[in-house]
Amino acid sequence: MKVRDILRVKGGTLYTASPDEPLKRAVETMAQFDIGSLAVMEHGELVGMLTFREVIGSIARNGGTVGDVTVRAVMDDHPMTCTPETELDAVRPMMLERHTRYMPVMDNRMLMGVISFYDVAKAVVEMQSFENKMLKAYIRDWPKEEGAAAAPATDAGSASAAR
Repeated sequence: MKVRDILRVKGGTLYTASPDEPLKRAVETMAQFDIGSLAVMEHGELVGMLTFREVIGSIARNGGTVGDVTVRAVMDDHPMTCTPETELDAVRPMMLERHTRYMPVMDNRMLMGVISFYDVAKAVVEMQSFENKMLKAYIRDWPKEEGAAAAPATDAGSASAAR
């Protein structure tokens, strides 16, 4: 399964912020839409990611308030990215190694979407569930061999093996 498969299911809604907008406004957007990240865009290009992790860190450093800082002051300006063609088997360890919960999906310099750790986990569970159903169906429909009847187990094999 590839990242493009997740984007296809997820849809095209993308939430963004400007690097020079107040952090307070970005937090309000995240709360309003119940989202954990915003892609930070400037002149049509991705320049960073703002997630609840950066927001909480900023609040902690600012005495418990959002303050007057801008998105640029707290955003991750070098977010890890992937492409629509990246395999999920490659994305999972990337996200785990850097504790990344949100990853922008880039096609060259164009932002195609953002996938979350939840999106990846959900896709993996669905894929495994499908494979599990297929395996169970295959086992249930296992072809019987011609002329082979299930014979009861006997100790004759054990006796000859002991000699």
